[in-house]
Amino acid sequence: MKILGVIPSRFGSTRFPGKPLVEIKGKSMIQRVYEQCMKAKNFEKIIVATDNQRIFNHVESFGGAVVMTSPKHSTGTDRCAEVLEKYSDKCDVVVNIQGDEPLIEPGQLDLIASAFERESCQISTLVKKINTQEILFDYSKVKVVRDVMGRALYFSRAAIPFQSKDQGSWLDYHTYWNHIGIYAYKAEVLRKISALDPSALEEAESLEQLRWLEAGYTIDTLETNHNSISVDIPKDIDRVIAILNS
Repeated sequence: MKILGVIPSRFGSTRFPGKPLVEIKGKSMIQRVYEQCMKAKNFEKIIVATDNQRIFNHVESFGGAVVMTSPKHSTGTDRCAEVLEKYSDKCDVVVNIQGDEPLIEPGQLDLIASAFERESCQISTLVKKINTQEILFDYSKVKVVRDVMGRALYFSRAAIPFQSKDQGSWLDYHTYWNHIGIYAYKAEVLRKISALDPSALEEAESLEQLRWLEAGYTIDTLETNHNSISVDIPKDIDRVIAILNS
């Protein structure tokens, strides 16, 4: 099984423009993400997919593999689908890797790819057990409900499932899961889902994976104990540097 890792990387960001090129202890963020991904064991190739010439030139300067993609893509999934068409003869599975997690754990990448050892797997993603009320009721943290086989039933920004008990005790009665936003797709499935129109559930929750569920695709979830730090705003860099220093 040939696995292609794709790191979508946009220069434009509402909260942090140009963040792929921000320096973190002597290296850009995109270089740190790329080097972490290269430590994964089961990938045929790791490629940065960008629509920005500065990012393209920078990745080439540190020896990384990079392709220029259309600026019209609205999601990382769409950017991955374009890369797939250029490397369709070289991969069976595509892993969509977040470009703003400079401390991403290589083992997580191998874990998400391992789901495709099962022929039935169409899409896979990662989840982490929720242990705090803060995360459970934070609308910026996406929650997922799973079936007994570990497949996703639904994703939501709300705390799901709802319980008719005091909210302070919900974690005592049920296991809740936080979604870790890395995806892997069987190549032929990626081609199909990238052609889907946005769905009603997706637009309601602003979560693209609901488009796939609503269209009838299955998403296998695998449990991880690691939660990478996502750099969304400039002050997040300080957290990354603190970890690197420790």
